[in-house]
Amino acid sequence: MSEQLPILEQRRIEARVIKPIYDEMVARLGVEAAQAILGAAIEKAAIAQGRSFAEASGGQLGIDGFAAIQKHWTANGALEIEEVGRAHDRLDFNVTRCRYSEMYREMGLGDIGHLLSCGRDGTFCQGFDPRITLERTQTIMGGAPHCDFRYSFDPEAGGAST
Repeated sequence: MSEQLPILEQRRIEARVIKPIYDEMVARLGVEAAQAILGAAIEKAAIAQGRSFAEASGGQLGIDGFAAIQKHWTANGALEIEEVGRAHDRLDFNVTRCRYSEMYREMGLGDIGHLLSCGRDGTFCQGFDPRITLERTQTIMGGAPHCDFRYSFDPEAGGAST
């Protein structure tokens, strides 16, 4: 995983490809249908990416494994994070600066940035380790001053993805 482009750059490339496709879907189907299609496709991609990270984790799943891969999303200052708390079954932090959000707004994609990035966050867990869930009540992309990420681990829920 470390040899890949930083995730922020991956998202920039994806957004350049997605923008004209999304614009065409809006023209033909309307905003609601275009966003539903895009959201569903991004969710499937996030689950697949989660599985890929799980396979590359060497069996390190759960909160510790999840915390270990966070560096991929924060690389090159893409996210500024304030840790709120951490335990064997919790990972709580706030994102105080999100360059993903800034990038989407600069690209004229602020209206779908939540689909392109924010919507991936909880869904990614389904692929990485379905025993991890995300609770988030606000995002910078949605206009809040910070994103509140609250991940929890339930060893009885689901099963490991590998």
